[in-house]
Amino acid sequence: MDDRSRALLKTLIERYIEEGQPIGSRTLSRFSGLDLSAATIRNVMADLEDMGLVTSPHTSAGRIPTPRGYRLFVDTMVTVRPLEEIAAREMEKGLLPDSPQRVMNSAAQILSNLTHFAGVVMTPKRAQVFKHIEFLRLGEGKILLIMVTPEGDVQNRILPTTQDYSPSQLIEAGNYINAQFAGKSFAQVRAHLASDLDTLRSDISGLMTLALHSGVSDYGMGQGDMLLSGERRLLNVGDLSTNLDKLRKMFDMLEQKSVLMQLLDVSSHADGIQIFIGGESDLLPYEDLAVISAPYSVDGQIVGTLGVIGPTRMAYDRVIPIVDITSKLLSGALSS
Repeated sequence: MDDRSRALLKTLIERYIEEGQPIGSRTLSRFSGLDLSAATIRNVMADLEDMGLVTSPHTSAGRIPTPRGYRLFVDTMVTVRPLEEIAAREMEKGLLPDSPQRVMNSAAQILSNLTHFAGVVMTPKRAQVFKHIEFLRLGEGKILLIMVTPEGDVQNRILPTTQDYSPSQLIEAGNYINAQFAGKSFAQVRAHLASDLDTLRSDISGLMTLALHSGVSDYGMGQGDMLLSGERRLLNVGDLSTNLDKLRKMFDMLEQKSVLMQLLDVSSHADGIQIFIGGESDLLPYEDLAVISAPYSVDGQIVGTLGVIGPTRMAYDRVIPIVDITSKLLSGALSS
């Protein structure tokens, strides 16, 4: 793409974000700063449409960006605006060191208040520990593993086994695990067992191996929670609220959380700001939505992600610094 095409695409997306209406050649001529005829602009627009960067709604001669066009814009064309001093002070006052839960809730609220969209914070995953483990014989070839967490949560797993354990063996194995490892995470238990299994009696080592590999393979890390603030603000966004079917799908996504949790989890493994444009990948299958996210840390270690959920037609140049600064302030508050 040449410089002229890039300039016109940047102008089109900026004006569409500002106005919310398809952008025609007259508007592009006025705001692009380029001395081009209407015919030349129309030819460039036709080329951009062929490239999949813009599209023409049926009811208008103007054009709007596609998800691919937004992606090129946010990756290479956005000029981030400095955050307003008043907003920066509000963020600093709202994210002073406090209890982790309160400061993360405050971060979600600040993101929503400053952007007028939905703010989201994925809380840190907790290394799952157990307070008590017990084995019960269900019958030949089956053992019930009962695990109790320090919070009182109870999880059960049925373990298939080729060895027939007696009730006394099951009690002894449970007592050994509780005495040696209660209060530790399963990752810590695995690390200890790597060297200890060979020295244990075969019945105990067999049960411990079963518990670790069959019983807790999907239980070793507690899921982080998702704190959401201001989701009802999305009802005021015309691009999202005019289509009831799209609105229903959007709120289903927010209620079920699984799509957002997966997206935020991906963000936690990345460095810095991540922008997800709806419709360009399976991570965010809703074409009219975009998510701007950033990881946050405690004492230098990334533990979670926060972000803003809004329409693809959002002021990226303003929202990006809000997300970026919030992540830094939250990291500082949690590390204090």
